[in-house]
Amino acid sequence: MTISTLQKARYSYNPKLPGMLRNGIAEICVKNGAPTESVADQEKIKALFPNTYGKNEITFQKGANTSTAKKQVVGVILSGGQAPGGHNVVCGLYDALKATDKDNVLLGFKGGPSGLIEDDYIEMTDEFIDQYRNTGGFDIIGSGRTKLETVPQFEIVTEVAKKHGLTAIVIIGGDDSNTNAAVLAEYMAAHNTGVQVIGCPKTIDGDLKNEDIETSFGFDTATKTYSEVIGNIERDANSAKKYWHFIKLMGRSASHVTLECALQTQPNICLVGEEVAAKKQSLSEIADQIADSVAVRGNRGDNFGVALIPEGIVEFVPEFSKLIAEINELLAGEKTEQFNALPSWDDKYAFIEKGLTAESMAVFSILPVGIQQQLFLERDPHGNVQVSLIESEKLFAELVKNKLAERAAAGTYTGKFSTLTHFFGYEGRCAFPSNFDSDYCYSLGYNAFMLIQYGFTGYLSKVSNLSAPAEEWVAGGMPITKMMNIERRNGEDKPVIRKALVELDGAPFKYFAEHRAKWADETCFLYPGAIQYYGPAEVCDATTKTLALEQAK
Repeated sequence: MTISTLQKARYSYNPKLPGMLRNGIAEICVKNGAPTESVADQEKIKALFPNTYGKNEITFQKGANTSTAKKQVVGVILSGGQAPGGHNVVCGLYDALKATDKDNVLLGFKGGPSGLIEDDYIEMTDEFIDQYRNTGGFDIIGSGRTKLETVPQFEIVTEVAKKHGLTAIVIIGGDDSNTNAAVLAEYMAAHNTGVQVIGCPKTIDGDLKNEDIETSFGFDTATKTYSEVIGNIERDANSAKKYWHFIKLMGRSASHVTLECALQTQPNICLVGEEVAAKKQSLSEIADQIADSVAVRGNRGDNFGVALIPEGIVEFVPEFSKLIAEINELLAGEKTEQFNALPSWDDKYAFIEKGLTAESMAVFSILPVGIQQQLFLERDPHGNVQVSLIESEKLFAELVKNKLAERAAAGTYTGKFSTLTHFFGYEGRCAFPSNFDSDYCYSLGYNAFMLIQYGFTGYLSKVSNLSAPAEEWVAGGMPITKMMNIERRNGEDKPVIRKALVELDGAPFKYFAEHRAKWADETCFLYPGAIQYYGPAEVCDATTKTLALEQAK
């Protein structure tokens, strides 16, 4: 296999572990914390998880290992979208397993949860693992989005586990995947299978976090990757001085990625969906907010700038959410075929006009034609609008253009407005992990095996105090049920991990809010540059701005 020079160099990088995990497996013991309860709907969650609910949080510390020695055969899967560092979770799990007993076995099930169901796996070896250390992607065993949530699936997984003598399964994934891990753990415990289930917190979106899980892995690398390119675009904008760049970033349900990139690059405009929802802002109000910055800058000759937009922004706009709901109803059942059979867009527009309320039609009518048509593209499996297909970066570029035309006609705007639009998403999901993510992920995997060794199940691997040097990180575990509440999904009440949204009273947003007026007016761009792997620790091992502000370090 041909490999790059950087790839070869990264193979030899030795990830840093928390101090208590460096003492050797034989010198690690458990410190029990307080019993836990779910974040909401305690009685309902407790009833659904009688065997795994209410367990203690735990931390590992130096002391004699009191776990029962036995051969461990562990299965691991990667679930959901890729995130930098996933390979190191697997490597850390493998190294801890082999350090405990060289006869322990790690089986990687291919293609995500479906690999468990189809019994498609590979047995990990030193030679195999060494090809993936500190590298990006999930290609070590692949990933998938099959959900493990039904009894027939659990029965199959139980048989596969029995066939291989599995003692534990580690699920590396986001909020949905770890919800599935909790449900699977409960099933395994209820049926006395002897199979433990441990989760690891993954998502570049940053919405799998709470007081215990300070950040999900991949967020650090992805936001630094996006920020490098945003910084490059800012420098180009400041050089050419003739374009406004509208940049959409990953983050369907929360705006953590966009906010972190704004903190790293100081663009003129950054939209935060959670603030839009809290203020009940309309599309027109948001467009005016952007146009204010464009006009102030343009009237003095600065006809350039950068605006960051989270992927899910339109879903935070109340009037747009209402419009989406009405369109879903308008095209319910056979009406979709009736609509698609109409010969022209004019005919379809007339159909839409008759079916929407006057309020929603007023919103629909101000949208650019291209965006209007995107709302009526292929539906998702539930028959709903695929909001992720809406090019919100182009939507706001066009809305701002119209606002500026009105101001120009009124004589209040004399600048020039040309736009370029971008969407940064997949570019950040498989980047070479930063030193922080390399260390954090390796620690999560190593720690996951310690949870297995001590007999825990239904727990999430947890490493905290992450803004400090790795030596001071604290390893342990928390019951996944602590993060859960009940939500309505597909017409049913389901236990799910609550997504973490940007907190408007949190330190990261407050810092942004204090500085954004200056950024909107002046050119305050920061150019963070590429991720650095070798050099001073303050450069190479730095955490995100979000984490540093949250922990005030």
